[in-house]
Amino acid sequence: MYTILTDSCTDFNPEIVARFEQLEILPMSYTIGGVTSTQAFSSAEASRAYYDRLRAGETSTTAQVSPGEFLEAFKAHAARGEAVLGVIFSSALSGTFDAANMAREMTLEEYPDAVIELVDTLGASAGEGLIVYDALMNRENGMSIAENAAFLREHVQTYAQWFTVDDLHFLKRGGRCSPSAAFFGSMLKIKPVLHVDAQGRLIARSKTRGRHQALKALADKFGELGAAPDQMIFISHGDCLEDAQTVKDMLVKTYGCDPQKIVLSVIGPVIGSHSGPGTVALFFRGRDRG
Repeated sequence: MYTILTDSCTDFNPEIVARFEQLEILPMSYTIGGVTSTQAFSSAEASRAYYDRLRAGETSTTAQVSPGEFLEAFKAHAARGEAVLGVIFSSALSGTFDAANMAREMTLEEYPDAVIELVDTLGASAGEGLIVYDALMNRENGMSIAENAAFLREHVQTYAQWFTVDDLHFLKRGGRCSPSAAFFGSMLKIKPVLHVDAQGRLIARSKTRGRHQALKALADKFGELGAAPDQMIFISHGDCLEDAQTVKDMLVKTYGCDPQKIVLSVIGPVIGSHSGPGTVALFFRGRDRG
C-alpha cells in the first residue's frame, strides 16, 4: 500500500486523521507574537485562544512547506521502496505544490525508480481535505496509485469550495479586497460569498446583507450545483461552531443530506491567518465548482 502525503492546510478533523494509516501530513508554520509554530490546534481552547488574538488585532504570518521538507519525506519513502501520492494545497494560493515538484525531481535524481505522483488540488482548507479524503477512500477500495492520481485529476473540478467571512479586514490584509470595500462592507454589514475557482484562486462571487443570508447562500450552492445528498460533505469554520452547525442543519433539512456524512472541523492557523475568525466554508462535490 502506498503512502498518501499532504500538507496541514487540509484542516482535517482529528477523527479523520486517526482513521487512516499511511497518511503523512507535512506541517506548515505560522508566526504570531514573534513565536513560530507548526499548524495544529491541540484543543478547542487552543483554537479559541488563537482566534481571540486575531480579534484583538494581532497579525499572524504563514510559511509554506519547503522543498527541503518535501525532499526529506520523499527520500525516506524512496529509500524504503515505498510509493507516495502527494495531494497538495492549491498552486494558485501557495508555492507549496511547486516545492513538492522540485523535491520530486531531486528525489528521482538519486532514486530514479521512485514512484511519486503529485496532484494539485486547486483547493484550500477542508476543500483540499475532502480531496485527500477521497484519495484515502480510493486507496481503501483498491485503486492503484496511478489510478488514484488519474481519478483525482479527472474529477478535481467537481469539488465545490464556497465560503463566507465575518470580517472583511482580514481579506483586505491579504489583498483580497480593497481597504474602502472592507470599510464600507463592515459599516453596511455586507458579507461576501467567495469560492475557490477552476484555477484554484480565491474569488469573490456575490454579496449578501447579514450573516444569516451569507450562511444560506452557502447552503443554496449545494442545490444549485446538483450535488448528491448522500455524499461526504466537509464544513470548516474559524471559531464559529454554531454557524457551521447552522449550515449543516440547512443541508439536512433542505436537501436531505445525511448528518452522519457531514464533518465539521476548525480552520487551522495558516488559512485562518488570511480568512479570520468567523469564516464558514462548505465543501462538496457537484457538477462543477460553480
